[in-house]
Amino acid sequence: MRENRTRLIVEAGMAVALSAVFNLIPLWRMPQGGSISLEMLPVLIIAFRWGGTPGLITGFVYGLVQLAIDPHIYYPLQVILDYPLAYMLVGIAGYIPVKNTGSKIPFIRIIGASLLGGLLRLFCHVLSGVLFFSQYAPEGQNVWVYSTVYNGTYLIPALLLSMVLIIPLYRKLILYNNENI
Repeated sequence: MRENRTRLIVEAGMAVALSAVFNLIPLWRMPQGGSISLEMLPVLIIAFRWGGTPGLITGFVYGLVQLAIDPHIYYPLQVILDYPLAYMLVGIAGYIPVKNTGSKIPFIRIIGASLLGGLLRLFCHVLSGVLFFSQYAPEGQNVWVYSTVYNGTYLIPALLLSMVLIIPLYRKLILYNNENI
């Protein structure tokens, strides 16, 4: 039991570090914050390997690390929405069972769980945009539409990229945990 806990802590720490590295090498960066990167992938891997609570905690810790590395601080609630809460919600994917579901590789559940976590993160950023960055919306444009389009422009491709990459990693990184613990 103690070995499992130590292993979880080590893997979660490595996931946080890897997410930070992925954030530093984005494929594309938006002008007012946000980028297409693989930073969600390690959080999803922890969520699928260890479950929802470790996934939430890993995402939360990564959000704090992201805040320390590349802060865009305007308002206290905005910081909570854009950093720890947004990344924490990616880890909610771990509450959807993807192991031992009857099929050899439950692609649909993995995709659905990843989509749920990514869309919850998107919601946090959209809400932050509506509450704190509505002044950037063109005059006459609905702020919800503006914030959704702006944040979706980078988050949807980042989420799709993470979902595409997690499928081939499933057997090696996610199932391995259950077979050896």
